[in-house]
Parts: sequence; C-alpha cells; structure tokens
Amino acid sequence: MNTSNLLIKAWHWSKMPMAAAVCMVLAQGAMADTDANSALVAAVRTATQRFVDINVAFGEGFVTATPCVSGPDAGAMGVHLVLPSRIGSGIIDVSAPQALIYEPQPDGSMRFVGVEYIVLASTWASAHPGGGPPALAGNLLNLVGAPNRYGLPAFFELHVWAWQRNPKGSFADWNTHVTCDYQPLS
Repeated sequence: MNTSNLLIKAWHWSKMPMAAAVCMVLAQGAMADTDANSALVAAVRTATQRFVDINVAFGEGFVTATPCVSGPDAGAMGVHLVLPSRIGSGIIDVSAPQALIYEPQPDGSMRFVGVEYIVLASTWASAHPGGGPPALAGNLLNLVGAPNRYGLPAFFELHVWAWQRNPKGSFADWNTHVTCDYQPLS
C-alpha cells in the first residue's frame, strides 16, 4: 500500500485516536527516510569517505574536542574531532566540515557517524553584516547561545548524520542510534 492510500485510510479513521497516531508515525518515518536520501547527505558521504578511518582524520590535523556527548533526553552525538583552523574561518563548505563525529565501540575502536558544520556567530556577523543565519544546501544552521555546555562563544551549527541513520532526521542534533555507553574512561 502506498503512502497516499495510507493517508486516505487515516483520513477516514480521523475520529479514532489510534489512526491519528499511526498517521503521525508514518509521516515521521517518511521524513527521516527522505532526509537520509537527501543530496546534502550524499555530498557529505562523498566528501568524508576517507574519515571512516579515524587515523586519516588525525593525520589531517583533526584533534579531539569533546568526550562522547550524550543527549538531554535520548541519544547522543558522539566524540567530536575538530580542525581548529576551520572553526574560526567563517566558511561553510559541504566538503570541509569543522567537526567529524565518532561513536565509541565496545572493542575500543571509533565508528564514524556524522559531521558538524560550525561557525562562530561573531565571525558570521562580521562577514555578513545585516545578513541572516548561515545555511548549507538550503538547511539553516542552528544558533547555540553563550554560555553553553561547550564553553564556546555563541555559534551556529548543523549536524549531518551521513554515516549513521537517525530516526529523528539526518539534521537533528541528537541521534537515538548513537550511544556513549563505551566512552573510554580517562
């Protein structure tokens, strides 16, 4: 049964609370699948394929910026590796993410799960006076004010879960399929 037929059936059942819930779940699932197949996700995968091996990231100058970051409700982001020269550049380029995100694995390895584009709000405002927030392939970056849990000045960010499906969508901050359960103790 295709989505149109499901929606028509849901409309006929609209007075039934369960039908409304089923319709919402189907719509959310379709949205997450659409995100996962987006041109931006595909471009990020192409541009970052080499970072599946974390040693390549370290070899190119990326450094560990955070321990595994867990979500406020459910899910996590993972361990962020950043390229410091990109953080202050003010440039948002699909082929040059500021952060690479890895999930700690039970065997001590790190699995590449996504990227994050980051630009300091003050840098963006200086380069784009009177302009709006930065965007990447039509996706607006989110403003994270200061003070924040990362100790950074206000910044804009966008996660792209190009290497791990996210039920919340490919551009959500927290991924319920990522965990910090295997974060090594320091």
